Amino acid sequence: MKGVVFLGDRKLELREFPDPTPGPRDVILEIKASGMCGSDLHNYRASAQPAGAVTGGIKREAGMIAGHEPCGIVAAVGAGVTEREARVGQRVMDHHYDGCGTCKHCRAGWTQMCLAGTVVFGSGGHGGHAKYMKVPVATLVPLPDSLSFVTGAAVSCGTGTAWGALKRINLQGGETIAIFGQGPVGLSATQFAVVMGARVIAIDVAPERRKLAQAFGAHEVIDPKAGDVVAAIRSLTHGEGAHKTLDASSAPDARAAAVRTVRSWGTACFVGERGQVTLDVSPDLLRRQVTLVGSWTFSKQGQAECAEFVADRQVDVEKLFTHRWRLEQAEEAYKLFDTQTTGKAVILPS
Repeated sequence: MKGVVFLGDRKLELREFPDPTPGPRDVILEIKASGMCGSDLHNYRASAQPAGAVTGGIKREAGMIAGHEPCGIVAAVGAGVTEREARVGQRVMDHHYDGCGTCKHCRAGWTQMCLAGTVVFGSGGHGGHAKYMKVPVATLVPLPDSLSFVTGAAVSCGTGTAWGALKRINLQGGETIAIFGQGPVGLSATQFAVVMGARVIAIDVAPERRKLAQAFGAHEVIDPKAGDVVAAIRSLTHGEGAHKTLDASSAPDARAAAVRTVRSWGTACFVGERGQVTLDVSPDLLRRQVTLVGSWTFSKQGQAECAEFVADRQVDVEKLFTHRWRLEQAEEAYKLFDTQTTGKAVILPS
C-alpha cells in the first residue's frame, strides 16, 4: 500500500509500505477518511528531524505514515481480540494515542497523558494517510450509524478537540463566547457553541474564514487587523467582555486578547498548540479573578460523547470540509492547507 510521509521543510512523498498484519491485540482498519488537522502542519513545516526526535514532549519517528484523524471499518482482528471488542466490518473511529494501558490516565481514557509515555499515531506511529492502519483494539471508538466516515474523521481530532474545550470551560446557553481563530478547530467550536445556545463572536485575520464562521452561525465576526479587538469585544458585551473565550489560533496576540477580553470572573481557554504568550499577570488575571484553562484534545470517552452529541443534535460537521482529496493528491492538498485560508480538508484513501 502507499502512505503519505512528511519529509520536513514542506515536503512529503508517497511511499510503499507492506499491508499491515494484526498482532494478538491489534485490529487493522480500512481507512475510509483521514482528516487533515492544523497540528499536521507542524510536522509538514518542520525541519527534517532524525529518527526518535522529541519536540514539544512528543516523540516523532522518521518515515511514519502521517494522519491522526482516521476513520473506517475493521478489516481484520488479532487472535486475542474478542467479538465484543471489535468485529470485521464494524464502523469505527480511533482515539489516536497509545499508552501503557495501566496507569491512572490510561485507565481514565486519557491515554495521551500516559505516565509511561505516549505514542501519537501519525508521528510516533503509523497514521491514517494510507489504505490500512494497524491500531490496538483498546483505541477503537464506535462510529454512530448516522454519521459519515468524514464526520468521524473530524471528531477523531479537530472537532473532538473543540468539544473537549467547550466541556472543560462549561459553556452555558445564553453566555457569550469569543473564539479566536476560525480554522477547523475554531469553526467546530463556533458550530458547537451555537448549537449549545451561546452567542458567538468569531475572530480571524482571513476573510475566507470569517465568512465560514458566519455560515456556521457566528453572531458577530471581527477582523483583528482592523482595530483594537479587546475594545471591539467589550463594545459588544456592555463593556464587560465575554463570559468565556477560546483561542484556537496559537498566535501570541490572539492568546493575550483571549485573556484580556474575558470579563471578570470569566474563563479563557487555550487550545492552539505551541507558541508563546506574554501576559501582565495582575491586570490580566489576578485582579479580575480570571480562570485560564489549557485543553488538550479529549479522552476516549469524550470522543464517543462528542460523536453521540453530533448524531443526536444532527450537527452538520461535514460543512467544515471545503476540500476532499485522493491519496495521490496529498502534495497538492497540503500546499493548499498550508495557506490557512480554507476550511477543513480530508484525504479519502479508499
